[in-house]
Amino acid sequence: MATKKYTVTLPEELAEEIRQEVGSGGFSAYVTKAVERQREQDRLGELVTRLEHEHGSVTAAELASAEAERREFERHFTQQGTETGERDRRASR
Repeated sequence: MATKKYTVTLPEELAEEIRQEVGSGGFSAYVTKAVERQREQDRLGELVTRLEHEHGSVTAAELASAEAERREFERHFTQQGTETGERDRRASR
């Protein structure tokens, strides 16, 4: 992807914290990733707005059901990973 230099103004303290974390050579990459992430969030927000307009807002019951399903998947795959790890350790003996 082609790049072009832009001038942006950031709070000095924030910019210095980032520079200390990533070094001077990583600053542009860090800012680029932050902007990309924000664009993704903006697009997701637009999608949610459109879906809510078409289908209505998600109810508390639907949220609770989705969260319970997520926890069950997490429990299943965590348990499955543990079982696989134990099996691998036994096989390597």
